[in-house]
Amino acid sequence: MCIIPTFTKTTYLLIIKENILAQLFVIYTRYLVGSGFVFASIVKIKGERFTTVSHQDAPFGTAFHFFETMYQTGIYWQFLGWGQLVAGLLLMTQRFAKLGAVVFFPIILNVFVITISMEFAFTPVITFLMLMANLLLLLWHWDELKILLNLTPTLPDANRLENKKIWEITGWILFLMTAGYRAINTLYNPMLWMGMLVLVGLIPLILVGVQRNKYLRF
Repeated sequence: MCIIPTFTKTTYLLIIKENILAQLFVIYTRYLVGSGFVFASIVKIKGERFTTVSHQDAPFGTAFHFFETMYQTGIYWQFLGWGQLVAGLLLMTQRFAKLGAVVFFPIILNVFVITISMEFAFTPVITFLMLMANLLLLLWHWDELKILLNLTPTLPDANRLENKKIWEITGWILFLMTAGYRAINTLYNPMLWMGMLVLVGLIPLILVGVQRNKYLRF
């Protein structure tokens, strides 16, 4: 008798999660969206505006007026910064990425709704992509996160490439570079910052590639 295997959504997800390219995509997505939050958080924590120009006279209801109002609150402005910093850090560490994805979601959803509620030019596209990236990360960890809904979790293979220590070390380095650079520089060069992150981020990928016969099994 021929037995036809039954595939469930969980089975398909597990198959995808064993794919090396999918794991690398998730790892670098965490770095990308996490560093974006960390970068944006430092200016708030320092108690500074996004720009060096005050927008106290901006028309009521505009984006500039909205951000100026939040800035003037002081404590709330810094609270937002700390929230972004923690969420970004958790994602970048890789080790605590599941918690990071959960913490990140309400923050980025709130930011996205704000950007579509006012005139923010191209910003809603960026926040939408970050929101979609966050949803992807939540889906990636669904087998474990479903315990939050009182469902039986499915533990992943601890030996996957995704769980190698090198990604965690790189995440901490990228975090310190991002937070340090933004803390020191009020006026910053975004291309320089991104260039430094790309160079550091490529190092673990190269090291893993050198050991391809051991880790990369497509």
